[in-house]
Amino acid sequence: MANKITEVTKESWVLSTFPEWGTYLNEEIESTVVKPATVSIWWLGCTGIWLKSEGGTNILCDLWCGTGKRTHGSGQMVKGHQMMRMSGALKQQPNLRTQPFVIDPFAVKDIDALVVTHIHSDHLDINTAAAVNSNCPDAKFIGPQEVVNIWLKWGVPADKTIVVHPGDEVEIGDVTLLALEAFDRTVLVTEPDPEVILKDKMPQDMNELAVNYLFQTTGGNVYHAGDSHYSNMFAKHGNEHKIDVCLGAYGENPRGITDKVTSVDMLRMAEALNAKVVIPVHYDIWANFMADPKEITAIWQFKKDRLNYQFKPFIWQVGGKFTYPDDKDRLEFNFDRGFDDVFAIDNDTPFPSFL
Repeated sequence: MANKITEVTKESWVLSTFPEWGTYLNEEIESTVVKPATVSIWWLGCTGIWLKSEGGTNILCDLWCGTGKRTHGSGQMVKGHQMMRMSGALKQQPNLRTQPFVIDPFAVKDIDALVVTHIHSDHLDINTAAAVNSNCPDAKFIGPQEVVNIWLKWGVPADKTIVVHPGDEVEIGDVTLLALEAFDRTVLVTEPDPEVILKDKMPQDMNELAVNYLFQTTGGNVYHAGDSHYSNMFAKHGNEHKIDVCLGAYGENPRGITDKVTSVDMLRMAEALNAKVVIPVHYDIWANFMADPKEITAIWQFKKDRLNYQFKPFIWQVGGKFTYPDDKDRLEFNFDRGFDDVFAIDNDTPFPSFL
């Protein structure tokens, strides 16, 4: 830390400030001992989670450590961007990052697997890949074919990678990872070459670009829907698998755009999956897709008795922990407020009733 203004530079400011939480959350996760018959997950922003099992297996999923827009630039969208292809919009998308960085990717350790749902850059992150590759030499890199292709291009050793398609299972410590079909129609109009025209052509193969995951643990099963839109196929997954907690990419879609699951369909997803808990994620990160997750709770309260919902919503906060089944009946997360040891020593005030 600089002691004089002449010692302060932009670089010193960046290094002393970011990530904003330093290693606070890294230390919390490392020190957490997961009780028998439970599973703990932490929300890292966007759809990023850290899952820790009772056997001490550590899995990172979709941890993204990047930014959105940092300049107005030309004011125009990059030609060929999926949002341009989807909507025909020309103006720059005002997707500013709205959340701090709650974890230091370069301080991660003891990771058994880095798991990624799909190819979009707010889920597939080079910084996370570099940190896990360096700090966790035995970690596996697991994703669909095109995700693995990008990792290989970045320099991840091929023998560390595992390609998965729907139906594939991978054993990671005491966790079984099951890949399932994804329903991310945005990824189907993602083509990096701006000269490639998608109109009137057969769509790309979703199974090569994106998958959903079911993390099967001794404490419960966690379904991660990546950036999937609502699909009737959720009911098939719910029929075929025991799902305790489901996470979905929630948000308020701008006019002419369908990219996030809105409140009613978050409830439909949970009902279709036969889940016990539904947790919205992703709404936190982009300024132009932000939504109030309490809308989900309000609609759930309105409909739960008439439709006999067998699940509850849980409204999380980035950096927060959720343990299943301990927290299954909670409706909202709150950080530790501290000061549980007040008056452990005599307070130092001018007189006892000062406060």
